[in-house]
Amino acid sequence: MSARTGVRRAAILAASASLALVAVPVVNVASAATLDGPKLAKNLTKSVTLEGVNRHLIALQRIADRNGGNRAAGTAGYDASVDYVAGKLRGAGFEVTTPEFTYPVQITDAATAKVGSTTYETIPMEFSPQTPVGGVTGPLRVVPEDETPGCEASDFAGQDFTGAVALIRRGACTFDVKHRNAAAAGAIAVIVSNNREGALSGVTLGSPGVVPTGGVTQADGTALAKLGGQPVTVDLRYHDEDRVSRNVIAQTKTGRKDNVVMAGAHLDSVENGAGINDNGSGSAGLLETALQLGGSPKVNNAVRFGWWGAEELGLVGSTKYVQSLTFEQQLDIALYLNFDMIGSPNAGYFVYDGDDSDGEGAGAGPYGSGQIEQAFVQYLTAEKGVQTEGTDFTGRSDYGEFIAQGIPAGGLFTGAEGVKTEAQAAKWGGTAGVAYDPNYHGKGDNLGNIDRVALDRNADALAWVTASYAISTESVNGVPARKQRAATRAAAARSLHVTAHHSHADVA
Repeated sequence: MSARTGVRRAAILAASASLALVAVPVVNVASAATLDGPKLAKNLTKSVTLEGVNRHLIALQRIADRNGGNRAAGTAGYDASVDYVAGKLRGAGFEVTTPEFTYPVQITDAATAKVGSTTYETIPMEFSPQTPVGGVTGPLRVVPEDETPGCEASDFAGQDFTGAVALIRRGACTFDVKHRNAAAAGAIAVIVSNNREGALSGVTLGSPGVVPTGGVTQADGTALAKLGGQPVTVDLRYHDEDRVSRNVIAQTKTGRKDNVVMAGAHLDSVENGAGINDNGSGSAGLLETALQLGGSPKVNNAVRFGWWGAEELGLVGSTKYVQSLTFEQQLDIALYLNFDMIGSPNAGYFVYDGDDSDGEGAGAGPYGSGQIEQAFVQYLTAEKGVQTEGTDFTGRSDYGEFIAQGIPAGGLFTGAEGVKTEAQAAKWGGTAGVAYDPNYHGKGDNLGNIDRVALDRNADALAWVTASYAISTESVNGVPARKQRAATRAAAARSLHVTAHHSHADVA
């Protein structure tokens, strides 16, 4: 993910109405039969503890440790993660399904960059075009390594990239941006070198690319950078095979089924590691919120939780899920809340920029997205004393298909490979000049790769906003709480009665 900035304040959503939350089996929330909206949200938030969230992270780490060190889609580690989450939810009284979907797996046939007699493993990125058999050859041009390498067209000035292979260091912007800038400068292929130890595998351009693009390790990238100007032959070829994976979907048995509050997080990791921050953190926060809410809470709107598979392979699970719904079923979803990386070790506090007040990137989400943003901003600033910044809907997480179908969306993010600025370090703590998650998509994304203060704050925000919308989504889509609707009807009936009385009096 790439984080965008822009500080905002906003008023909290008008989501409070007098209705209870009865959660099974949690005692703290189960006694809330007479609570109004704000008290309900406060009660659920109090029940979602850091200890509870962290216990799920420990479980996910152990699952990875027992299954080859990761929880990637198509592995035993992912299947065990699905079973763990689904089992916990069933125990809490939820209606749980694990719908299957198919997804393409890119099977590598050629993955090399050769200079002279030395061959460097270069793994094709998802959505990369392929080279012909035997590859493409051109002079190696090294893009200068600064804070934003390859992220601006000006990075390619001063060298002739026509017919060349561009070598770019990872960081600061998406792989797609880097490779498109290189292609616009005339490059026939792109090599992206990692900015940390390990292979650059399991990564994607996000959409169909324009020139063949692959990734090399940090060490190989450093070695290649010394060979600028020499001929390099890049051979990137692969074929796709269909595989089957599962999402986890759980919905409360209570609340309106035609105005559902949906919250989700992707459950899979990359192949390089256990994925405890990406995205064990979002999955664990979501799971603990669901368990504390219980399967039969006394709420106005049903709450549906989703844990997505194959996100790391191109947002496959969430996209397939939304596309599997009819228009009417999509219409039943009032809004979608997304939680992808909420405990980064050098954390930023980012809220998706639903109203495009930052004026950057993809633009605003569907109507209601700005109100969702305001709800998160207000909670974090007013209740936690944390200033937030906006982050663009870049399309790099599971909100993508919801937004594409017109469903308002929002959520939280603590940063990935982007670099924390001096101003952000002064505001949030942490270290300037270092990535929000230095172990992003790496082997080091383990239990030690979590800022538990950030995780605690964001898990509370997750619970607060979810509970608030379980009472009323009026600020998002005009659907008020049941008690408010009853009061409105009663007022209308009284008004009608008075009008009728005066009408009869006039006749008399």
